[in-house]
Parts: sequence; structure tokens; C-alpha cells
Amino acid sequence: MTLNSIYNLLHVLAAVLWVGGMIFAHTFLRPVAVDQLEPPHRLKLWKGVFDRFFPFVWLSVILLPLTGFLMVDSIWQGMATAPMYIHLMSGLGILMMIIFAYVFFLPYKKLSLAVAESNWPVAAEGLAKIRFMVGVNIILGLSVVIIASAGRYM
Repeated sequence: MTLNSIYNLLHVLAAVLWVGGMIFAHTFLRPVAVDQLEPPHRLKLWKGVFDRFFPFVWLSVILLPLTGFLMVDSIWQGMATAPMYIHLMSGLGILMMIIFAYVFFLPYKKLSLAVAESNWPVAAEGLAKIRFMVGVNIILGLSVVIIASAGRYM
């Protein structure tokens, strides 16, 4: 197994974990939670879900650029000679990381503090912002998957 294949494996696993986790939470868990749980229980559930999911997203935020740039350096000797689809993936990935940092440090913190204080309206505001930004990141993440899969053929 070459170093590039290890980088690629870690890169793909990090992307699948992050994007797949967002899709699962947003598309499948959220509607069931809304249908079956009252706001206090639903907000506590989301706090718990994010407490478990976000450390894995941070791991992805570290692994994706690290492995991506190691592969770029190994294959193209840097970004200057990398094809356009690599630049697009990198740019969208960086944007996704910025959005995640915003979610983590602002609305997630707001949600966490509000849940601890049983301030359900404020917790709901934090969750609504997280939900919107996760929706944006799902679109960006799926765009990156499309570019990664089809980019070299365009």
C-alpha cells in the first residue's frame, strides 16, 4: 500500500463520515425527532447528537486538508499545476470548514448553554441556525463529491 493510497483512504473516509453524518441527521433523524419529541426532549437530543458527532467532524476538518494537500503535493508537486477540479474541491472544502467552525463556535455554543439553562426558545434559535448551515454544507459536500468523482473527466 502506497502513501498516496493511505492518504486517499483517510481522505475518503473523513469525507464520507462528515457528509454522510450531516445527511443522516438532517434528512432522516430531524423529521422523526420533530414528529415524536416535544421541544425540550428534541433539543436535548440534538445537543447529545452534536456532542458525539462534532469531535468526528473536527477530525475530518484536520484529515481532509492534510491528506488532500499531501496527495496534491505528491501527484502534482503543488497546487500550481493541479487541475481546476482540485482547486474547486479545495475551495469548497475550505468553505465547508469555515461554516462548520461558525456552527461550532456560535449556534452550537448558544444551543448548549440554552439547553443547560432549560431556555428552550433560545436553544431552538441555535438549532435553527445549525440546521440551515448544515443544509448549506450538505449541498457543498455533495458538490465536492460530484467534482471528486467526475472532475478528472470534465
